[in-house]
Amino acid sequence: MVKNMSVPKRIKKYLRELIKQGESISLEFKETFDKGTIETAGAFANTKGGTILIGVSDKSKIKGLTIGRTTLRNWANQISQSTEPRLIPELEHLKIEEKGIVIIKIKEYPIKPVSVKGKCFRRVENSNRAMTTQEISEMHLHSIGSSWDAFPAQGKTVNDIDLKKVAKYIKEANASGRRKIEDKPVDVLKKLEFIKDKKAVWASILIFGKEPQRPLSQSAVHCGRFKLDKTRILDDLMIEADLTGHVDEVMKFITRHISVRYEFEGKPKRKEVWEYPLEALREAVINAIVHRDYSISSNVQVEIYDDRIEIWNPGGLLPGITVQDLYKRDHKSVARNKLIAQIFYDIGYIEKYGSGTIKIIDLCKQGGLPAPEFKEVFSGFSVIFRKDIYTEEYLSKLDLNERQIKAVMFVKEKGKITNREYQQLNRVSNKTAYLELSGLMQKDLLIIQGSGKTVQYVLKVMKR
Repeated sequence: MVKNMSVPKRIKKYLRELIKQGESISLEFKETFDKGTIETAGAFANTKGGTILIGVSDKSKIKGLTIGRTTLRNWANQISQSTEPRLIPELEHLKIEEKGIVIIKIKEYPIKPVSVKGKCFRRVENSNRAMTTQEISEMHLHSIGSSWDAFPAQGKTVNDIDLKKVAKYIKEANASGRRKIEDKPVDVLKKLEFIKDKKAVWASILIFGKEPQRPLSQSAVHCGRFKLDKTRILDDLMIEADLTGHVDEVMKFITRHISVRYEFEGKPKRKEVWEYPLEALREAVINAIVHRDYSISSNVQVEIYDDRIEIWNPGGLLPGITVQDLYKRDHKSVARNKLIAQIFYDIGYIEKYGSGTIKIIDLCKQGGLPAPEFKEVFSGFSVIFRKDIYTEEYLSKLDLNERQIKAVMFVKEKGKITNREYQQLNRVSNKTAYLELSGLMQKDLLIIQGSGKTVQYVLKVMKR
């Protein structure tokens, strides 16, 4: 669809605000129409849809351009003819600040991926990323409502399944109240489509298989204990079990290598307080096992260091989900392995989809720890838990005065501090507060947020 339009004031205002925001996962600026424009159209179609503004620089400057109606049609045709399935973009030519710009709107395509001259792209933050063959396959499966774990495992039948494990699942599912099951194990496998035409699917082998690692050695979990980096290995363990069994074994390894103290709540009760919240670690381990990409020949890795714990799984976030989304209370959730996720849900290992990362964040904060760091790295996804370095004992070793230590503890409790709050807390002048807060920034303890009257200081490791 092609339009030439006069522009109402409200639309001009909206466009100015849009341009001021800068490029994003759903907005791209181009000074001219080129090959990259078509690649962006394909990337938007494969992600959440988006808008391309032609005549605007990547630095948010309106450059403008002069074109006719025929040019608009040609651009629309180029996008359509270069994409498969063919996209039908909406193009509008309008003027803002007496300069012509073209708005190209692309809708998310339902059956993915859309290719651009044989190549597929997806949107990652404010840029286009070429997709691997593996990503293309996975995107297509999810767009048609399927997943890798629902495909038959080559050469595997019901004879390769341990029916005692299925019976255990039935008992746990009934106990959780998530699913009422009265059928026999073999019938349950058929109803859940864990067996198709007498062939066992991948999910059934990984969860209920007699030898889960036999076809897929990468399904094991590799655990390690190090000092501050990998040059000193203190312990190393490869855990080989079925997927639900991995969870308890990994947690045993973790608790063997982190410290615990006891708080007494009156005789004879005492409360265990671990240096990392176990429930948060368990949630991260479960997420890594359930949401990893099992077609990648790498293991889930659990690495314990003196100052942190890192849990990494092969396979990044699925298209349509960003790292920033994981910090939001309401974010989209897509299960990479639908059958595996269903079993873990049935037995009470996971709650409603999409709540896991928020639960991890909340548990860390309740335990007095920094919010964990989520990131995509090395073709996978990583969760990093850091120890609470903001203790009076640690801070006293950093050549800080008592006022600065008191301020850090204040920020730890309240989440932030302003110059005025520092003055009131320590009964000092504006200048002293400024100098001492600057000192905390120089030691990488605090960072500044906002500007002018909204300036506040937050703990560096806790910024989100």
